[in-house]
Amino acid sequence: RPAFLWGPPGVGKSDVVAQTAAELKLELRDWRLSLLDPTDIKGFPVPSKDGKTMSFLPPSFLPTKGKGILFFDEFNSAPQSVQAATYQLILNRKIGDYVLPPGWDILAAGNRSSDRSVVHAMPAALANRFVHVDYDVDTEDWIDWAIKNGVSDATRGYIRYREGNLTTTKIDPGMRAFPTPRSWVFADQIINSHLPPEVEIELLKGTVGEGVATEYMGFIREAKNLPNIDMILIDPDKVKVPESPSTCYALVSALESRVAPNNFGRLMKYVKRMSKEFEVVFCTSAVKRDDAISETKEFTEWIRENRSVLIS
Repeated sequence: RPAFLWGPPGVGKSDVVAQTAAELKLELRDWRLSLLDPTDIKGFPVPSKDGKTMSFLPPSFLPTKGKGILFFDEFNSAPQSVQAATYQLILNRKIGDYVLPPGWDILAAGNRSSDRSVVHAMPAALANRFVHVDYDVDTEDWIDWAIKNGVSDATRGYIRYREGNLTTTKIDPGMRAFPTPRSWVFADQIINSHLPPEVEIELLKGTVGEGVATEYMGFIREAKNLPNIDMILIDPDKVKVPESPSTCYALVSALESRVAPNNFGRLMKYVKRMSKEFEVVFCTSAVKRDDAISETKEFTEWIRENRSVLIS
């Protein structure tokens, strides 16, 4: 059945559809319904050769073969007349003479009216043709994605330190800049662009909001004084452990980007000198990064020693 993803702006609805298509090796046809007119969906009318009948040439974005996902993004940003043009396609997988091939699935996505985005009410008859799914943001899922997509240790460390700042829960009237998974990628690009500090802070304010930007900058400054990772690998017993929790979060993120089965034991020896909270964060993220770490002697011992902590 066709599904509709509901969620605030910037949380990755479009990205997760693209990732799903790639993982399943399916073709993705991604169209913004808000950019279409009703006639764009039904097709262009053409007369028959004898001039007595008329048929419709289907639009090029409607597939005719293969397997894939037909994705209508910004669905409810389209006027109701455009939404109504999809009635038959959503329910019956056809429109006029066109029939959607069996190997294709329909997905749609849009923002909620509470998100202060440009949205139009969805007709009840159309809403009843979808399976509706609320899209929630999960910090650990985002951290996993951030590691794979090159988001810096410092930004990942800040999000671990201030999970509530990954995305805003309420968009107030007049808000121009606020934190979302998307805007944190922009912020990470800013801090890695080697800009003058006075320019950097102004751009960050315009990306994630003034209050969050100020705290984030303070975290970044502190993160620049992390212990040397190579020295930790050489002598994990002697390198000083930071006292500040924020620095520890930044350090754990830096360590997880360097962890591997052959150095997990040395890094674990250092992390054990930190509080239990950081041990758990480091071990769980290390295993997500490389499954082979779960087979190391050091990890097996840590699981046995901390079974009660993990169960609770």
